[in-house]
Amino acid sequence: MVVLVNPQMGENIGTAARAMANFGLNEMRIVDPRDGWPNKRAFTTSSGAHWILDNAKVFATLPEALKDMNYVYATTARPRGMIKEVLTPEQAGHDMRRRVGEGQKLGILFGRERWGLDNDEVSLADVIITAPVNPAFASLNIAQAVLLVGYEWYRITARTLGQETPELPALAGPGLQTPDSRPATKEELYGFFEHLETELDAAGFYKTAEKKPGMVRNMRNLFSRAELAEQEVRSLRGMIASLTRAHLRKREKSGE
Repeated sequence: MVVLVNPQMGENIGTAARAMANFGLNEMRIVDPRDGWPNKRAFTTSSGAHWILDNAKVFATLPEALKDMNYVYATTARPRGMIKEVLTPEQAGHDMRRRVGEGQKLGILFGRERWGLDNDEVSLADVIITAPVNPAFASLNIAQAVLLVGYEWYRITARTLGQETPELPALAGPGLQTPDSRPATKEELYGFFEHLETELDAAGFYKTAEKKPGMVRNMRNLFSRAELAEQEVRSLRGMIASLTRAHLRKREKSGE
């Protein structure tokens, strides 16, 4: 549950909703919005995250907004001079997942655009979330703060990367992507080596018999490091074959 305390501008509420939608946070509570609610500018800047704004609940005071919560996190960059545990967003993400798994209802407080939460509001939270930012310029706007905490909440259980489209699913994970292909087998790779080395031999690439073994090893190591896909091996062999045919046609025309 994202709780925006006395937000000043509808645009910031909208962009916060957009950040929530990015990371699967669907419940928003708004405490004492300066410009009232609903706010047209919030919907305009939410990039379609209207379901969050449509279902947002508005409260006059923060204690009212938190009364059904089991555990509350307050986001702030400033030292508060109070005895309270401080977590990084990463630590908070793990803690949230654990507590949600136990059936607890959680709230994350985000303060005003200009000065954040005051000490009385922070005192209503159980723990503080503070990000490792440049201490000389630590200010984040509301949407940035929601995005940062939301990312750490979501990434722990995320199963894909990026966006899915009608044509392609979202990426299954980081690393080399080989759509419509697969990593080449050693048999395919060795066949490519033999093909390449045979044609290079015929073209007189190896200057001396003594240097040939070392040159062959270097080429094999080069292509092995590339971790070629099966499609790439076929493409390389097609290139070699095309060059060989062109070379033969040229020789035939010259009468060699």
